[in-house]
Amino acid sequence: MINEFPVSPTVKASRPAPAEPATARWKTADIEALFALPFLDLMFRAQEVHRAHFKAGEVQRSTLLSIKTGGCSEDCGYCSQSARHSTGLEREALMPLDEVLEHARAAREGGSSRFCMGAAWRSPKGKDLAAVIEMVKEVKKLGLETCVTLGMLDAEQARLLAEAGLDYYNHNIDTAPGFYDKVVTTHTMQDRLDTIEKVREAGINVCSGGIVGMGEGQTDRAGLIALLANMEPPPESVPINKLIAFPGTPLAGSNAIDPFDFVRTIAVARITMPASSVRLSAGREQMNDALQALCFMAGANSIFYGERLLTTGNADADADMRLFARLGLVSI
Repeated sequence: MINEFPVSPTVKASRPAPAEPATARWKTADIEALFALPFLDLMFRAQEVHRAHFKAGEVQRSTLLSIKTGGCSEDCGYCSQSARHSTGLEREALMPLDEVLEHARAAREGGSSRFCMGAAWRSPKGKDLAAVIEMVKEVKKLGLETCVTLGMLDAEQARLLAEAGLDYYNHNIDTAPGFYDKVVTTHTMQDRLDTIEKVREAGINVCSGGIVGMGEGQTDRAGLIALLANMEPPPESVPINKLIAFPGTPLAGSNAIDPFDFVRTIAVARITMPASSVRLSAGREQMNDALQALCFMAGANSIFYGERLLTTGNADADADMRLFARLGLVSI
């Protein structure tokens, strides 16, 4: 049974995300124009950009492990781990180090080059951060890149993670600034941006993307991409997630995004962030091979590999390998 979080965390006064600067590399209107291109023209342009910055056919594989599941105090409308939603997900303690390393070794043997660890916290406490730092150090000894997602960080927490050798910090901005309060109310978009800034200042690579299919419109998707693309620099890794409408969450009844609109989002992310890895993330389990192939054509060059994504299923690993073989893709 999900434990009710008795007291709402203090939420800062609403602070809108910074207005789009006049000098922005990408204006939202320009990105909307990309979305409006004929599908084949958009795909062709995305492939041109992709091949100018990456070797065609190479796909980086990451494995994601939930090291602390459930009980989060935030109210993110898509999240099965919120203590505010009746999803039936049991709250679990932080996973012990030896179990984490067992999963990391299996990921390495399966061909993943990056091991991502996620914990359902608003922000980590000192003792929990110390435990995660040990995980980062030990996973790196296995020869894997490391990534964690732990919620909001302060500057000192980011510094400690950097000293441990953390390669990437994931902190998705989820959606466009104008749509954000329709999805989350217990923190603001600016809170997200503040954490990303602290991570960047600490010298850690940024992994940040969003979720589509939450009821947002095309202008909102353009706003999401604009905010990411205008970061200085853009995130090194950009996960594009398709909403998994988890039963018991406020977004459980959302209509699925049109498959071609999802592929368009991948293509526009590729064009506007040419040097970033664009990751085909949550929702792959519901995608057939043809749709995934279109996403790779649109410029996706990273996936989560393995049969679990935090609390939801992922595409079967053997099926992924068969698809890679059929498409002539190479894992890196």
